[in-house]
Amino acid sequence: MELLKAVESQVRVYSRAFPMIFNRAKNAHLYSKDGKEYLDFLAGAGSLNYGHNNDILKKALIEYIENDGISQGLDLWTTAKQDFIKSYQAHILKPRGLDYKMQFTGPTGTNCVEAALKLARKVKGRDGIISFTNGFHGVSLGAVAATGNKNHRGGAGVPLSSVEFMPYCGYYGKDIDTVKMMDKLLSDNSSGTDLPAAVIVEAVQGEGGLNAASVTWLKDLEKLCRKHDILLILDDIQAGNGRTGEFFSFEAAGIVPDIVTVSKSLSGYGLPMALVLLKPELDIWNPGEHNGTFRGNNMAFITARAAIETYWTDDKFANEVKAKSEILAKRLQGICDQFGPMEFALKGRGMMRGIACSSGELADRITTRAFEKGLIIETAGPDDEVVKCLMPLTISEADLNKGLDLLTESVSEIMEEDLSKAS
Repeated sequence: MELLKAVESQVRVYSRAFPMIFNRAKNAHLYSKDGKEYLDFLAGAGSLNYGHNNDILKKALIEYIENDGISQGLDLWTTAKQDFIKSYQAHILKPRGLDYKMQFTGPTGTNCVEAALKLARKVKGRDGIISFTNGFHGVSLGAVAATGNKNHRGGAGVPLSSVEFMPYCGYYGKDIDTVKMMDKLLSDNSSGTDLPAAVIVEAVQGEGGLNAASVTWLKDLEKLCRKHDILLILDDIQAGNGRTGEFFSFEAAGIVPDIVTVSKSLSGYGLPMALVLLKPELDIWNPGEHNGTFRGNNMAFITARAAIETYWTDDKFANEVKAKSEILAKRLQGICDQFGPMEFALKGRGMMRGIACSSGELADRITTRAFEKGLIIETAGPDDEVVKCLMPLTISEADLNKGLDLLTESVSEIMEEDLSKAS
């Protein structure tokens, strides 16, 4: 580890929180070089919804490689791409009544956000974007301009412009209608708020602290966008691909965004892949206007198709996720109830849940103790005050409960230590 600490850039994050060399992984387990087993409630920051080295996806990938399938195809048409598109249309888009064209961008979430923002500005002929408090959309210049976190914004090195922030659902408390506030600002010629090209929003804010927008708020936001001729961009990079119990995080609200950004668990195997879904009438790109050498990862097409055809051809997997979501919510609420609302509060939706702690320092001590016990779990939120659960959706109920036992033990031990110091 000393070599890695000396040579790797200071920008690293997760290896600081979990200082261990890992060499093997399976479903919801990571194994260190010296053989210690850890339960993984991080899952590649939500990029491993189907677990580490999923057998079905791995078999499809190995067969493709052994048959000399195309690994690098730029944006050429390949059988891997064709088969993925057919499967995504048949099992994801059409059953949900969604009519989108697909744009494969460079293989990161921030790249598809950049494409979405650029396209919205091109379509509407306006440069402004509305984003939301605590929103996170990436760290490249366009995406970080739409990201609220001061630490990420501070790394840009240049002024971040053309984005205005509005209060997210619940930002001022549950009784304040922030969409109504936005409507007033956009309708008032003297508000100083210019008409934007688009609004970009997460249905559940992951890095922002597991803030979950209500169905009513999302519906009202869509109506606001239609009223003012604004495009609605739904960032589903972390909350999508089944994380909330439905394939898309916005399904429960019954809305149809103009543009959807998808990445993270899209490939199903942790392979880099990013996709912009856009309404057909918005597809006004010139050839090559937004491109990249690695747009369209053929190996990821293989595993993404396998994931869709294994888990999303009926409601069985979604129902399993919802059942585990109920266990997760109940167990976390139990922690909150045990120590009271002054210390902890339940956050999130589906299998994207966590507990907001009274401070970031407390959350850090809890996750550090959990790691000592064999549980990998991270923090989120403006002050890293939320202990955030992102276990694989394929985790067994036994492992889910085991991990939650370790988390509960960690919280109890830290709180008992604090009580002992106070007395």
